[in-house]
Amino acid sequence: MNSIDTLIKRNLHEVFGERDAKKRREAIAQLWTEDCVFIDHSGKSHGRDGLDRTVAALHQQLPGYVFSELRPVDLLHDSGRLAWSYGRPGQEPVKGVDVALVRDGRISLMLTFLDEVPAKL
Repeated sequence: MNSIDTLIKRNLHEVFGERDAKKRREAIAQLWTEDCVFIDHSGKSHGRDGLDRTVAALHQQLPGYVFSELRPVDLLHDSGRLAWSYGRPGQEPVKGVDVALVRDGRISLMLTFLDEVPAKL
């Protein structure tokens, strides 16, 4: 079983950072509950398939963007948060925070807050 710290980091890189759809779906199955919910400024997705569609749309909208961790995961009971940046190398990135609730060793709910969004985006 993954620690909450590991779940959140793997999610950033292996789900949201993964452009290969097959690898991404495998990671979603390992890291997220079947009834998961993901909420960000563009809406809410339900279930693993909904999450995969959301991530695929993000990659289509922002090709060449890469996620980076900004700080260590901050843990609180069965939850954690991770500050990240998302952008193209050499350009001003989007910065945000993922807050995840974990149930039975998998992410059941994630809220994504955007802290800084470049004007050009």
